Amino acid sequence: MYNVVGVRFKKAGKIYYFDPLELPVEKDQYVIVETVRGVEYGKVVIGPKSVNESDVVLPLKKVIRIADDNDARIVEENKFAARNALTTCLDKIRDHQLKMKLVDVEFTFDRNKIIFYFTAEGRVDFRELVKDLASIFRTRIELRQIGVRDEAKMLGGIGPCGRILCCSSWLGDFEPVSIKMAKDQNLSLNPTKISGLCGRLMCCLKFEHDNYESVKEELPSTGKIVITSYGEGKVVGINASERTVHVQVFDLGKVKELPFDDVVVK
Repeated sequence: MYNVVGVRFKKAGKIYYFDPLELPVEKDQYVIVETVRGVEYGKVVIGPKSVNESDVVLPLKKVIRIADDNDARIVEENKFAARNALTTCLDKIRDHQLKMKLVDVEFTFDRNKIIFYFTAEGRVDFRELVKDLASIFRTRIELRQIGVRDEAKMLGGIGPCGRILCCSSWLGDFEPVSIKMAKDQNLSLNPTKISGLCGRLMCCLKFEHDNYESVKEELPSTGKIVITSYGEGKVVGINASERTVHVQVFDLGKVKELPFDDVVVK
């Protein structure tokens, strides 16, 4: 077992485990930690707890210290510098006529590296751009190509539901989403109805899918002949979320929406 704390570096970002050593680290505190890309500043979102070896990536990185006001000031300075770096990089991209879209810029806490996030339709030869940026900023430069989902997560926005995007407000990791999930939930397969701002299938299709799967195992499938309190009929549709069945009742000559308990497969 390992004693760890969970640290997040960005809002709705992935949570990483660190060894708090003997430090009195508590949830909602900010800490300075050692990461694979250098020293970073993050928020403790999971307080001290014990986890199995299978739940951590070894060797387990350590919490260096609890952050103070000076560290918070450095973070704000880095954010301001990142905005200026973004403008500079945009100018250089235009100078080199590169077919890439700059999305975001990030300084590591110790300013040991600047990371430029971009999207592009294909591979981009940015070697000359890196040289120019390195000569300007005098530090390590990393250009990281990201996908459209990551772009939406970074930029944020309002989804079709009228709420802030899940990926930018609370969703830590992207999970696979398939068109089958939309079919199982009886949703319109019109791409404009089931796609998010990123142009990919909406992440929320995944949220209730397990519930639909379990309910559909209990409910009779479409086309089955069933017996109801109104008489015999044929299943023409199901509503998994409400646990009801749409039955074409033969004696009535019309469709009735009935609770699952009122339907027995013949």
